[in-house]
Amino acid sequence: MLLTRVSPDGPGGGLWTLPGGGLDFGEDPEAGAEREVLEETGYRVALGELLGIRSDVLEPAQTISGHRVQTVGIVYRATVTGGELQVELEGSTDAAAWVPIDQLDALPSVDLLAWARRTTGR
Repeated sequence: MLLTRVSPDGPGGGLWTLPGGGLDFGEDPEAGAEREVLEETGYRVALGELLGIRSDVLEPAQTISGHRVQTVGIVYRATVTGGELQVELEGSTDAAAWVPIDQLDALPSVDLLAWARRTTGR
């Protein structure tokens, strides 16, 4: 599974997660997902099936802004179509890696990853 690690200065610093992030104003969610994967991993992807949608409320201590925030995560299956693995520079993540499914339980990770695994049966 392709994962990224949250930068140490962000909420959840050091935890592993799925590539992704916020949408730009007016951006289509699929275009935003493709852009975020490219920014964080160096890979161009083609999105497949929608795996699920998840909503969370983050308390001030969990956010950079210090405000209560609602997040909506839209998770797609994706296939790499080009590019090569690279690390995002000066971004919200500081590592990207392919992690074998049988090693996921050993990684410190965000709740989203566990949710995605339950949703996909992986």
